[in-house]
Amino acid sequence: MRGVSAVRDAFRRARAESRAALILYWPVGYPDLATSVRLVVAMARSGADLIELGVPFSDPLADGPTIQRATYRALQQGVRTGEVLEAVARIREAGVEQPLCLMTYTNPVLAWGLEAFVESVQKHGADGLIVPDLPLEESAPFQSALGALGLAWVPLAAPTTPDARLAALAAGATGFLYFVSVTGITGARERLPDEVVGHLRRARRMADGVPVAVGFGVSRPEHVAWLATEADGVVVGSALIHRAESADFGGEAVEAFVRALRDAGRWALTDGLSPRSSRIGK
Repeated sequence: MRGVSAVRDAFRRARAESRAALILYWPVGYPDLATSVRLVVAMARSGADLIELGVPFSDPLADGPTIQRATYRALQQGVRTGEVLEAVARIREAGVEQPLCLMTYTNPVLAWGLEAFVESVQKHGADGLIVPDLPLEESAPFQSALGALGLAWVPLAAPTTPDARLAALAAGATGFLYFVSVTGITGARERLPDEVVGHLRRARRMADGVPVAVGFGVSRPEHVAWLATEADGVVVGSALIHRAESADFGGEAVEAFVRALRDAGRWALTDGLSPRSSRIGK
């Protein structure tokens, strides 16, 4: 089974291995379509639990300079939503079994047509959708369309999100709750705010068993090790792009970085019990 089941199973498998799920982001079409497919396959081979595939868009409000630059290059090469969906199918044909979630924005989905878009997402082998500029109040049609096909909906929450809204976001999440570590845009950071731990604990309380993954700014294995004590999953994007660029998009360098991130996410066990042993219920 794909969709919601695949996404939730990824978190359960990671928990069974006493670690946080490793979620990686890559913009499809960067530096070109063939290379992006090859790199996603390398990420899956080296230990990613779930992969976000970025759909290039001209106004990526949530993205920082690194991802903006990468998606702009993809757009210059003519990569659009259709090409992204075809890339998903190619990734599946290459043997990747991990869940794949598309990270896009509201306008490209509406321009395609919501129902038609969601049907195409399922047809090409993706498992869910992340739409960072879609507010909770306007998400019901998206949730309904995805739910009808068993695909995962992944809402975003921020440190400034009030408790009641956190609970409402988590209640609609069928994949996981994506918690943003900073009040800002994506991008690798040297240091993450100390208060992110408290925010994560609050998000977990409000999530009521829904997996909580944290992203934005996570760039080093030590960041992953720190956040894994509080989150069910950790998302890395811009830092992965930097690492690939520095190695001329070589697969070996990407795989080594992914393995280091995955290993860093292992929990320190006490009394043989993981801190997540009873958390992921839904």
